[in-house]
Amino acid sequence: MEKEGAIVLQRIKDLIRQVTGKMFKRGTIEKELQVDIVTSDKMARAINEWTEMYENRPHWLSDTVKSMNLAATVASEFARLITLEMESKVEGNDYLNEQYQIVINGIRPFVEYACAKGGVVFKPFINGENIEVDFTQADYFFPTSYNSRGEITGAVFVDTKTIGEKLYTRLEYHNLTADGYYIANQAYVTKAIEGSEALGKEIPLTEVDDWAELEPEVMIQNVDKPLFAYFKMPQANTIDPSSPLGVSVYSRAVGDIEEADRQYSRILWEYDGSELAIDASIDCFKVSGQDRYELPRGKERLFRMLHYEAHDYKKPFETFSPDIRDVSLFNGLNNLLKQIEFKCGLAYGTISDPQQVEKTAEEIKSSKQRSYQSVTDAQKSLQTALEHLVYAMGVVGSLAGLPVKTNNKVSSKWDDSIIIDVDKERISDRQEVAMGAMTLLEYRMKWYKEDEITAARMISEQADVVM
Repeated sequence: MEKEGAIVLQRIKDLIRQVTGKMFKRGTIEKELQVDIVTSDKMARAINEWTEMYENRPHWLSDTVKSMNLAATVASEFARLITLEMESKVEGNDYLNEQYQIVINGIRPFVEYACAKGGVVFKPFINGENIEVDFTQADYFFPTSYNSRGEITGAVFVDTKTIGEKLYTRLEYHNLTADGYYIANQAYVTKAIEGSEALGKEIPLTEVDDWAELEPEVMIQNVDKPLFAYFKMPQANTIDPSSPLGVSVYSRAVGDIEEADRQYSRILWEYDGSELAIDASIDCFKVSGQDRYELPRGKERLFRMLHYEAHDYKKPFETFSPDIRDVSLFNGLNNLLKQIEFKCGLAYGTISDPQQVEKTAEEIKSSKQRSYQSVTDAQKSLQTALEHLVYAMGVVGSLAGLPVKTNNKVSSKWDDSIIIDVDKERISDRQEVAMGAMTLLEYRMKWYKEDEITAARMISEQADVVM
């Protein structure tokens, strides 16, 4: 079993590739491809800020302001809740489902990237006998067109490779038009200078082995949707309402996250500044060579040497041990964390101290419902994107002559334990069985995930043992 798991993990690593392109200015790409990118400067700045926060390098950090890494924590928790007990499969096509399961088995980190940056793109491609999937994060994805429903219909993807001292860049342009589905590839080479935004000189695709089989241009007929799927976080875009791009799950809590980091830093300073110490005059310490004073070995951090003579004061040393104001400081931090939870759509106690959360039944229910609704909306958006991905996998697989079809059905199941107290529900069902309102067969089928025949057999076997 462990060997099979290792094989699956290796296939995930080998077959699911993340586009790690280099960021270029919008104008550079627009000039080269003669297209208009619809990402506004305001939206680009916001994506950059969310990325910096997620990577634990927000602009407000300094020598005195430390990070709690809250952005990554919030994104990670959302991804966990969205994908918890997630099941999804392609019906009626074993080959395509096998390829699809590789995506599903490794999807959680990419859902986390979407939560952090507002969205992620799934783009299938053919590699031999396999249909693989590139995952492109928001900061390497440039939409060029979208329809009246806000669905992106054209985009540019950036892929880069460093070989020796040269940086190779490929721009892949997709566009769904009335005449068909247009794909163009252009490659460039330049010196691998960090921070440079120049694409360099255009070169044939054949100069890079991984790109050698790509066509510079292709027009595909009978395509109803783009051959990439955009998983968009469902919150309203308050940064740029006209943009087709999604926003980070913590987009409305950026200021609160900054203030939480500042409050956290105050707490660290409080502990550091009130650390136990002994202030002592210099003549309390042993003198070594060249008039150097020696602190007790192993206690150097405890003693603080003051340059005065002991006879000038009543006491040769005094203990420094002020009261720590940690209760009020932690209360302030916890209130900020609760504010972040509220603005991000999480239940109270997710990142704040659950012991300080209101305990009334109505407040707990309301808080859980907020989290449940946020996660459910994200799951619906993810399911839509996965259905679109399967369509795209079917199209590219069909073009490559692989055993697929284009009208595939996707079935998905999602966990609902966020709003449901599983333990209480199970106790309630046992009471229902005892009263005769629920049969033991129904109970076993629900809680032991058994089919009707298996559940009936187990009940019969248990009855024989009791007799």
